[in-house]
Amino acid sequence: MSGQATLDPPPPRAGIRTARGVRLLGVVTGAVAVALVTTFVLWMTRSGHAARQVNVPASWARPVVSAAGLADRSGVKITQVAVTGGGGLVDLRFQVIDPDKANALHMSHSHTGAFKPGVTYYYVFNNPGEFVQRGARVVVLLGNAQVEHVKVQ
Repeated sequence: MSGQATLDPPPPRAGIRTARGVRLLGVVTGAVAVALVTTFVLWMTRSGHAARQVNVPASWARPVVSAAGLADRSGVKITQVAVTGGGGLVDLRFQVIDPDKANALHMSHSHTGAFKPGVTYYYVFNNPGEFVQRGARVVVLLGNAQVEHVKVQ
């Protein structure tokens, strides 16, 4: 070596072009994903999927009674209908007013023994797809009666 430096041209900067391309692709992909999610949410809320009305099959129909009428007719008072379990369960709670009428309901195959007056019992139902939501109004069928427009907590 003679002590002189040679000036070689710098290597091509292909890596910079690739990094910019990847960033641009990421931005475009993110924008498309946001647009798709926004479209889906707007479609669900405007098409009625979020608050759909479902008719009860005729075989489920029972005489419609008020909440007080349910206590007179079946011996139970609905104390709560709530969505629990992160939205995956519906919790129905009822208090027994008249054990003789309540025992005639045959409401539960898992309950053994006679219902006791003043005791609150509960049923927990699966809520697949979070069909029942907080704030909704539901129809509760107990024995040979139904209470309409029960608000879900």
